[in-house]
Amino acid sequence: MPVPVRQSARIGRYLLEQKLRGRTKFPLIVELEPLFACNLKCNGCGKIQQPHQILRQRMPVEQAIAAIEECGAPMVSLAGGEPLMHPQIDEMVNELVRRKKFVYLCTNADLIRKRWDKFNFTPSQYFSFAVHIDGLRERHDESVAKEGVFDEAIAAIGFLKEKGFRVTTNSTFFNTDTPQTIIDVLNFLNDEVKVDSMMLSPAYAYEKAPDQDHFLGVTETRELFAKAFANGNRKRWRLNHSPLFLDFLEGKIDFDCTAWAIPSYSLLGWQRPCYLMADGYTKTYQELIETTDWDAYGRGRDVRCNNCMAHCGYEPTAVLATMGSLRQSVRAVREQG
Repeated sequence: MPVPVRQSARIGRYLLEQKLRGRTKFPLIVELEPLFACNLKCNGCGKIQQPHQILRQRMPVEQAIAAIEECGAPMVSLAGGEPLMHPQIDEMVNELVRRKKFVYLCTNADLIRKRWDKFNFTPSQYFSFAVHIDGLRERHDESVAKEGVFDEAIAAIGFLKEKGFRVTTNSTFFNTDTPQTIIDVLNFLNDEVKVDSMMLSPAYAYEKAPDQDHFLGVTETRELFAKAFANGNRKRWRLNHSPLFLDFLEGKIDFDCTAWAIPSYSLLGWQRPCYLMADGYTKTYQELIETTDWDAYGRGRDVRCNNCMAHCGYEPTAVLATMGSLRQSVRAVREQG
Protein backbone atom coordinates (compact mmCIF):
# COMPACT_ATOMS: atom_id res chain seq x y z
CA MET A 1 0.00 0.00 0.00
CA PRO A 2 1.54 3.37 -1.05
CA VAL A 3 0.27 5.26 2.01
CA PRO A 4 0.67 3.34 5.29
CA VAL A 5 -2.61 2.53 7.03
CA ARG A 6 -1.47 4.20 10.25
CA GLN A 7 -0.68 7.42 8.39
CA SER A 8 -4.00 7.45 6.51
CA ALA A 9 -5.92 6.90 9.75
CA ARG A 10 -3.95 9.63 11.52
CA ILE A 11 -4.65 12.15 8.76
CA GLY A 12 -8.33 11.23 8.76
CA ARG A 13 -8.57 11.87 12.51
CA TYR A 14 -6.63 15.10 12.16
CA LEU A 15 -8.96 16.43 9.46
CA LEU A 16 -11.99 15.52 11.54
CA GLU A 17 -10.52 17.39 14.50
CA GLN A 18 -10.01 20.51 12.37
CA LYS A 19 -13.61 20.33 11.17
CA LEU A 20 -14.96 19.95 14.70
CA ARG A 21 -12.88 22.96 15.79
CA GLY A 22 -14.27 25.03 12.92
CA ARG A 23 -10.82 25.67 11.43
CA THR A 24 -10.89 26.46 7.72
CA LYS A 25 -7.12 26.80 7.24
CA PHE A 26 -4.60 24.42 8.80
CA PRO A 27 -1.40 22.61 7.80
CA LEU A 28 -1.34 19.04 6.54
CA ILE A 29 2.40 18.83 5.99
CA VAL A 30 5.16 21.37 6.56
CA GLU A 31 8.02 21.83 4.10
CA LEU A 32 10.75 22.28 6.70
CA GLU A 33 13.99 23.69 5.26
CA PRO A 34 16.68 23.66 7.98
CA LEU A 35 19.28 24.86 5.46
CA PHE A 36 19.51 26.11 1.87
CA ALA A 37 22.97 24.71 1.08
CA CYS A 38 23.24 21.75 -1.26
CA ASN A 39 25.96 19.49 -2.63
CA LEU A 40 24.42 19.68 -6.12
CA LYS A 41 23.39 22.50 -8.46
CA CYS A 42 20.22 21.23 -10.14
CA ASN A 43 19.14 23.15 -13.23
CA GLY A 44 15.51 23.55 -12.17
CA CYS A 45 16.06 24.61 -8.55
CA GLY A 46 16.26 28.14 -7.23
CA LYS A 47 16.86 27.30 -3.58
CA ILE A 48 20.64 27.57 -3.65
CA GLN A 49 20.51 31.08 -5.11
CA GLN A 50 20.55 32.53 -1.59
CA PRO A 51 23.34 34.88 -0.39
CA HIS A 52 26.44 33.10 0.89
CA GLN A 53 25.84 34.16 4.49
CA ILE A 54 22.45 32.41 4.42
CA LEU A 55 23.82 29.32 2.67
CA ARG A 56 26.24 28.90 5.56
CA GLN A 57 23.49 28.90 8.20
CA ARG A 58 21.95 25.80 9.80
CA MET A 59 18.66 25.87 11.69
CA PRO A 60 18.94 24.80 15.35
CA VAL A 61 17.00 21.65 16.16
CA GLU A 62 15.06 23.45 18.87
CA GLN A 63 13.86 26.09 16.39
CA ALA A 64 12.70 23.47 13.91
CA ILE A 65 10.78 21.48 16.53
CA ALA A 66 9.18 24.63 17.94
CA ALA A 67 7.87 25.61 14.50
CA ILE A 68 6.29 22.20 13.94
CA GLU A 69 4.77 22.17 17.41
CA GLU A 70 3.37 25.68 16.92
CA CYS A 71 1.52 24.85 13.71
CA GLY A 72 0.48 21.34 14.77
CA ALA A 73 0.98 19.62 11.39
CA PRO A 74 0.96 15.80 11.53
CA MET A 75 3.51 15.43 8.70
CA VAL A 76 6.88 17.01 7.96
CA SER A 77 8.86 17.05 4.72
CA LEU A 78 12.50 17.80 5.54
CA ALA A 79 13.86 19.58 2.49
CA GLY A 80 16.43 22.20 1.58
CA GLY A 81 19.02 22.38 0.11
CA GLU A 82 20.29 18.94 1.01
CA PRO A 83 19.16 17.99 4.54
CA LEU A 84 21.97 15.47 4.99
CA MET A 85 24.44 18.38 5.04
CA HIS A 86 22.90 19.53 8.33
CA PRO A 87 25.11 18.26 11.18
CA GLN A 88 22.12 17.51 13.41
CA ILE A 89 19.66 16.21 10.82
CA ASP A 90 19.41 12.83 12.52
CA GLU A 91 18.64 14.49 15.85
CA MET A 92 15.96 16.59 14.15
CA VAL A 93 14.37 13.50 12.60
CA ASN A 94 14.49 11.56 15.85
CA GLU A 95 12.86 14.39 17.81
CA LEU A 96 10.02 14.66 15.27
CA VAL A 97 9.52 10.89 15.23
CA ARG A 98 9.46 10.87 19.04
CA ARG A 99 6.52 13.29 18.76
CA LYS A 100 4.87 10.85 16.31
CA LYS A 101 5.12 13.16 13.33
CA PHE A 102 5.31 11.42 9.95
CA VAL A 103 8.66 12.52 8.55
CA TYR A 104 9.87 12.39 4.94
CA LEU A 105 13.55 13.26 4.54
CA CYS A 106 13.95 14.56 0.98
CA THR A 107 17.43 13.88 -0.35
CA ASN A 108 19.39 13.53 -3.57
CA ALA A 109 20.94 10.50 -1.80
CA ASP A 110 24.49 11.32 -2.91
CA LEU A 111 25.70 11.56 0.70
CA ILE A 112 23.83 8.63 2.27
CA ARG A 113 26.46 5.93 1.92
CA LYS A 114 29.39 8.37 2.13
CA ARG A 115 28.34 9.76 5.51
CA TRP A 116 26.27 6.93 6.97
CA ASP A 117 28.59 6.35 9.93
CA LYS A 118 27.97 9.95 11.03
CA PHE A 119 24.18 9.49 11.20
CA ASN A 120 22.00 7.93 13.86
CA PHE A 121 18.81 7.09 12.00
CA THR A 122 16.54 4.26 13.12
CA PRO A 123 13.81 2.60 11.03
CA SER A 124 10.36 3.71 12.16
CA GLN A 125 6.80 3.58 10.90
CA TYR A 126 6.91 7.38 11.17
CA PHE A 127 10.05 7.88 9.07
CA SER A 128 10.73 7.61 5.32
CA PHE A 129 13.55 8.63 3.07
CA ALA A 130 12.30 10.42 -0.07
CA VAL A 131 14.95 10.14 -2.77
CA HIS A 132 14.75 12.54 -5.69
CA ILE A 133 14.84 10.73 -9.05
CA ASP A 134 14.04 12.81 -12.15
CA GLY A 135 14.48 10.17 -14.82
CA LEU A 136 16.70 7.28 -15.79
CA ARG A 137 20.48 7.65 -15.72
CA GLU A 138 21.11 10.13 -18.52
CA ARG A 139 18.09 12.34 -17.84
CA HIS A 140 18.61 12.38 -14.08
CA ASP A 141 22.31 13.19 -14.23
CA GLU A 142 21.60 15.96 -16.73
CA SER A 143 18.94 17.37 -14.41
CA VAL A 144 21.30 17.50 -11.42
CA ALA A 145 24.26 18.61 -13.58
CA LYS A 146 26.57 15.85 -12.36
CA GLU A 147 27.41 12.41 -13.71
CA GLY A 148 27.10 9.38 -11.47
CA VAL A 149 24.39 10.74 -9.19
CA PHE A 150 21.70 8.42 -10.56
CA ASP A 151 23.76 5.28 -9.96
CA GLU A 152 24.65 6.42 -6.44
CA ALA A 153 21.01 7.24 -5.65
CA ILE A 154 19.82 3.80 -6.78
CA ALA A 155 22.58 2.14 -4.77
CA ALA A 156 21.60 4.22 -1.74
CA ILE A 157 17.97 3.13 -2.06
CA GLY A 158 19.02 -0.52 -1.94
CA PHE A 159 21.34 0.24 0.97
CA LEU A 160 18.50 1.86 2.97
CA LYS A 161 15.99 -0.87 2.20
CA GLU A 162 18.45 -3.53 3.37
CA LYS A 163 18.66 -1.66 6.67
CA GLY A 164 14.88 -1.72 7.07
CA PHE A 165 13.99 1.87 6.14
CA ARG A 166 10.90 2.86 4.19
CA VAL A 167 12.04 4.51 0.95
CA THR A 168 9.92 6.62 -1.35
CA THR A 169 10.90 8.63 -4.40
CA ASN A 170 10.00 12.07 -5.70
CA SER A 171 10.18 12.84 -9.43
CA THR A 172 9.82 16.22 -11.10
CA PHE A 173 8.98 16.37 -14.80
CA PHE A 174 9.70 19.07 -17.39
CA ASN A 175 8.61 19.86 -20.93
CA THR A 176 11.57 17.83 -22.17
CA ASP A 177 9.82 14.74 -20.81
CA THR A 178 7.49 12.57 -22.84
CA PRO A 179 4.89 10.08 -21.66
CA GLN A 180 7.45 7.36 -22.38
CA THR A 181 10.22 8.92 -20.24
CA ILE A 182 7.74 9.11 -17.34
CA ILE A 183 6.64 5.52 -17.92
CA ASP A 184 10.24 4.32 -18.12
CA VAL A 185 11.39 5.83 -14.82
CA LEU A 186 8.23 4.92 -12.88
CA ASN A 187 8.30 1.35 -14.23
CA PHE A 188 11.94 1.10 -13.15
CA LEU A 189 11.31 2.45 -9.65
CA ASN A 190 8.10 0.46 -9.19
CA ASP A 191 9.11 -2.91 -10.66
CA GLU A 192 12.90 -3.15 -10.43
CA VAL A 193 13.98 -0.92 -7.55
CA LYS A 194 10.72 -1.71 -5.72
CA VAL A 195 10.50 1.50 -3.73
CA ASP A 196 7.66 1.66 -1.24
CA SER A 197 5.89 4.50 -3.05
CA MET A 198 6.47 7.26 -5.58
CA MET A 199 5.56 10.93 -5.70
CA LEU A 200 5.55 13.05 -8.83
CA SER A 201 4.99 16.66 -9.82
CA PRO A 202 5.27 18.93 -12.83
CA ALA A 203 8.16 21.35 -12.33
CA TYR A 204 7.42 24.84 -11.08
CA ALA A 205 9.16 27.78 -12.75
CA TYR A 206 11.38 29.01 -9.92
CA GLU A 207 12.23 32.63 -10.67
CA LYS A 208 15.91 32.08 -9.87
CA ALA A 209 16.31 28.62 -11.41
CA PRO A 210 19.26 28.45 -13.84
CA ASP A 211 17.08 26.80 -16.51
CA GLN A 212 13.98 28.87 -17.35
CA ASP A 213 13.13 27.22 -20.68
CA HIS A 214 11.77 23.80 -19.75
CA PHE A 215 8.82 24.31 -17.39
CA LEU A 216 5.44 22.85 -18.29
CA GLY A 217 2.25 24.79 -18.95
CA VAL A 218 -1.15 23.57 -17.76
CA THR A 219 -2.23 22.11 -21.11
CA GLU A 220 1.14 20.40 -21.58
CA THR A 221 0.96 18.93 -18.08
CA ARG A 222 -2.51 17.48 -18.60
CA GLU A 223 -1.62 15.94 -21.94
CA LEU A 224 1.64 14.51 -20.62
CA PHE A 225 0.17 12.79 -17.58
CA ALA A 226 -3.03 11.62 -19.31
CA LYS A 227 -0.86 9.68 -21.77
CA ALA A 228 1.58 8.43 -19.13
CA PHE A 229 -1.24 7.17 -16.89
CA ALA A 230 -3.00 5.29 -19.72
CA ASN A 231 -3.17 1.50 -20.18
CA GLY A 232 -3.53 0.79 -16.47
CA ASN A 233 -0.20 2.33 -15.48
CA ARG A 234 -1.73 4.64 -12.90
CA LYS A 235 -3.36 1.78 -11.00
CA ARG A 236 -0.32 -0.46 -11.26
CA TRP A 237 2.23 2.03 -9.95
CA ARG A 238 2.57 2.54 -6.19
CA LEU A 239 1.87 6.28 -6.26
CA ASN A 240 1.80 8.21 -3.01
CA HIS A 241 -1.01 10.52 -4.13
CA SER A 242 -4.76 10.74 -3.74
CA PRO A 243 -6.77 9.61 -6.80
CA LEU A 244 -8.22 13.10 -7.12
CA PHE A 245 -4.77 14.69 -7.39
CA LEU A 246 -3.94 12.27 -10.20
CA ASP A 247 -7.27 13.19 -11.82
CA PHE A 248 -6.17 16.82 -11.52
CA LEU A 249 -2.86 16.14 -13.28
CA GLU A 250 -4.75 14.46 -16.12
CA GLY A 251 -7.18 17.35 -16.49
CA LYS A 252 -10.23 15.34 -15.42
CA ILE A 253 -10.93 17.81 -12.61
CA ASP A 254 -9.69 21.25 -11.61
CA PHE A 255 -8.99 22.62 -8.14
CA ASP A 256 -8.11 25.84 -6.40
CA CYS A 257 -4.72 26.04 -4.74
CA THR A 258 -4.62 25.54 -0.96
CA ALA A 259 -1.04 26.65 -0.31
CA TRP A 260 -1.77 27.23 3.37
CA ALA A 261 -2.05 23.45 3.86
CA ILE A 262 1.58 22.76 2.86
CA PRO A 263 3.41 25.79 4.25
CA SER A 264 7.16 26.24 4.15
CA TYR A 265 9.28 27.07 7.19
CA SER A 266 12.96 27.92 6.68
CA LEU A 267 15.81 29.93 8.18
CA LEU A 268 13.93 33.02 7.01
CA GLY A 269 10.62 32.13 8.69
CA TRP A 270 7.23 31.04 7.35
CA GLN A 271 7.30 31.72 3.61
CA ARG A 272 4.44 33.62 2.03
CA PRO A 273 2.45 32.21 0.26
CA CYS A 274 4.10 28.84 -0.39
CA TYR A 275 7.24 26.73 -0.84
CA LEU A 276 7.60 27.94 -4.45
CA MET A 277 7.01 31.69 -4.12
CA ALA A 278 8.56 34.14 -1.66
CA ASP A 279 6.45 37.24 -0.99
CA GLY A 280 7.85 37.80 2.46
CA TYR A 281 8.06 35.85 5.70
CA THR A 282 6.28 35.69 9.05
CA LYS A 283 7.49 34.57 12.46
CA THR A 284 4.58 32.19 13.18
CA TYR A 285 2.21 29.99 11.19
CA GLN A 286 -0.74 31.80 12.74
CA GLU A 287 0.62 35.10 11.47
CA LEU A 288 1.08 33.54 8.03
CA ILE A 289 -2.57 32.49 7.97
CA GLU A 290 -3.97 35.75 9.30
CA THR A 291 -1.90 38.24 7.31
CA THR A 292 -1.69 36.60 3.88
CA ASP A 293 -4.23 37.58 1.23
CA TRP A 294 -4.87 34.04 0.03
CA ASP A 295 -7.47 35.20 -2.48
CA ALA A 296 -4.72 37.06 -4.36
CA TYR A 297 -3.04 33.80 -5.39
CA GLY A 298 -3.96 31.06 -7.85
CA ARG A 299 -4.45 30.72 -11.58
CA GLY A 300 -6.07 33.82 -13.04
CA ARG A 301 -5.18 35.91 -10.00
CA ASP A 302 -1.38 35.92 -9.96
CA VAL A 303 0.53 35.45 -13.18
CA ARG A 304 3.18 33.39 -11.36
CA CYS A 305 0.50 30.81 -10.54
CA ASN A 306 -0.92 30.42 -14.03
CA ASN A 307 1.12 27.36 -15.03
CA CYS A 308 1.49 25.82 -11.59
CA MET A 309 0.09 22.35 -10.96
CA ALA A 310 2.59 21.44 -8.27
CA HIS A 311 1.90 18.94 -5.53
CA CYS A 312 2.40 21.47 -2.74
CA GLY A 313 -0.52 23.61 -3.94
CA TYR A 314 -3.04 21.06 -5.13
CA GLU A 315 -2.54 17.76 -3.31
CA PRO A 316 -4.05 19.17 -0.10
CA THR A 317 -7.07 20.42 -2.08
CA ALA A 318 -7.52 16.90 -3.42
CA VAL A 319 -7.12 15.37 0.05
CA LEU A 320 -9.74 17.72 1.52
CA ALA A 321 -12.11 16.95 -1.36
CA THR A 322 -11.57 13.24 -0.81
CA MET A 323 -12.26 13.40 2.92
CA GLY A 324 -15.38 15.50 2.28
CA SER A 325 -16.94 12.86 0.05
CA LEU A 326 -17.89 9.33 1.07
CA ARG A 327 -17.70 8.19 -2.55
CA GLN A 328 -14.21 9.62 -3.02
CA SER A 329 -13.05 8.24 0.34
CA VAL A 330 -14.16 4.74 -0.67
CA ARG A 331 -12.49 5.20 -4.05
CA ALA A 332 -9.22 6.26 -2.41
CA VAL A 333 -9.23 3.19 -0.16
CA ARG A 334 -9.97 0.94 -3.12
CA GLU A 335 -7.35 2.42 -5.45
CA GLN A 336 -4.61 2.56 -2.82
CA GLY A 337 -5.36 -0.87 -1.40
